[in-house]
Amino acid sequence: MGTDRQSALVVIDMINTYDHPDAELLVNAVREALPGVRRALASAREAGVDVVYVNDNFGRWRSHHDELVETALGGAHPELVEPVLPDADSLFVVKARHSIFYQTPLEYLLQQTGVGHVVLCGQVTEQCVLYSALDAHIRHFDVTVVRDAVAPIQRDLAEPALRMMERNMGARLVRAADLAW
Repeated sequence: MGTDRQSALVVIDMINTYDHPDAELLVNAVREALPGVRRALASAREAGVDVVYVNDNFGRWRSHHDELVETALGGAHPELVEPVLPDADSLFVVKARHSIFYQTPLEYLLQQTGVGHVVLCGQVTEQCVLYSALDAHIRHFDVTVVRDAVAPIQRDLAEPALRMMERNMGARLVRAADLAW
């Protein structure tokens, strides 16, 4: 991956009910990104790299990850959730805001597992992925974004968001097929 630091694949908000105002704009982009997300997951799992799902809690503060998965599978587009479900070895962090770091234990978890490099995939490119890349950068993590494994709501903002991550945050942009752990 071009870094000497231990890596983790972070899957952002892929456990989704698709029951929100922008869902229909997002669904087609997720369909397009799904093969890249699946490829990134398979690559990380095959290499023994930690996979960390960081996901919205759908406003269910008493939920645990199994309940969130069940809720998403019962949502409008289970076909977008089922192919990227966490396995028994996956780690899971619940978030309430855009950034994977904002008021979550993720930074502590990554430090405790020796991770210094996060590889980001998931949704939404110009929101949660962008803000998470910034927060990772300011926390001194190396950042890679899997460009064919992120899904935007606003397609016209996707490429500018990726360029911002690359230029302003030093993120490496790679395709899922080019991941080498």
